[in-house]
Amino acid sequence: MSDRRPARIPEPDRTPDGPAYEGRLLDRADDEVVDQGVAFDLRTLVSRRSVLGLIGLGAGSVVLAACTSAGGSSGTGASSSATPSAGATDGASGTLPAGEIPDETAGPYPGDGSNGADVLERSGIVRSDIRSSLDGGTTAAGVPITLSMTVLDMANGDVPFTDVAVYVWHCDAAGGYSMYSDGIIDETYLRGVQVADATGTVTFSSVFPACYSGRWPHVHFEVYTDVGSITDSTNAIATSQLALPEDVCRTVYGLSEYDGSTANLDRVSLANDNVFSDDSGALQLPTVTGDATSGYALALTVRVDTGTAPTAGAAPGGGGAPDSR
Repeated sequence: MSDRRPARIPEPDRTPDGPAYEGRLLDRADDEVVDQGVAFDLRTLVSRRSVLGLIGLGAGSVVLAACTSAGGSSGTGASSSATPSAGATDGASGTLPAGEIPDETAGPYPGDGSNGADVLERSGIVRSDIRSSLDGGTTAAGVPITLSMTVLDMANGDVPFTDVAVYVWHCDAAGGYSMYSDGIIDETYLRGVQVADATGTVTFSSVFPACYSGRWPHVHFEVYTDVGSITDSTNAIATSQLALPEDVCRTVYGLSEYDGSTANLDRVSLANDNVFSDDSGALQLPTVTGDATSGYALALTVRVDTGTAPTAGAAPGGGGAPDSR
C-alpha cells in the first residue's frame, strides 16, 4: 500500500486585485486554481519548474494543453515585434490584465470632432510617426518614445482585435495640446491613428509628454472598430488613458526641455489623480524599457469588451489646463 499523500488542491493568494496563484490573477475568480482552464494551465507550465502537482494535470494533460494552445508568444513586452495569440498576456506580469481597460474621459482637447476641432477628418492622420504636424509644420521636441498597444477582443476570448483603429493624442514637452493651446492652435502634432495588425498591435513614434498642473502624466486613446469609423467620435468602442510610470517621469523631467514638470508631478499622485485614482492606474500602466538618451519603449495590453456599453464622458472636474504651468 502506498503511503503517498493525496495531492493538495492549491490555495489562491489574496491580493488587492483579486485571487492569484504564483503571482498570476485567476482567470475565473470564483473557481479553484485547478479549474482555471487551459490558458491558465499553460501559463503555469511555462512559469513553474513542475506543474504536475496540480490536481487533474498529469503529463498527458500538460501535453494536450500545449497542443491545443494557439502557439503564440507568452507576452507583449516592450518590443513592438511581440506577437501575442489568443489569450495573449501582459509582458510585465505574465498574465492578462485583470479586466477591461477602464473607460475614461477624452478630456477637453480630443481633436476628434466631439468639441469642434477635428483632426480625424484630415488627410494623413493614419500614420505611425506622430511627432510632426500634418502637411508640414512643427515637429514636437522631447525624449523619443515608441508606444505599442495590443488590443484584445474580450467578447471573443481575448483574441487579437485585428483591424481596429486606435487614435492616440497627448500633450507636448511644454504641456500644450496641438489644436488647442496658445501658440500651437494651428499645429496637429502628437495626434495620429494606426490600424491594428494580425496580433492586434498598433505602434506609434512620439515624444514623452509633460506633466501639466493638476493631472498625472498620461496619453489619451480611443479605439474604433475600423478605420472607416473614426470620423464620428460616437463610434468609439473604448476611450481611455495610459498612465506613465513615476520613475521614468522623474528621469525625463530632469531635462531642461521639461522645465516645470517635476514641480507639477510633486503636487499629484496616481492615487489622487482625477482619472486614475479609482485603482491608481493598475490596468493603464505600460511596461517600459529604455532610457532618456536613446528613448523609451512603452507597451500596454488593452482588453476591450464590446459586450459592455462605453461610458466615457466629458472632461472631469478639477485639474488645470495645459497652459497653466
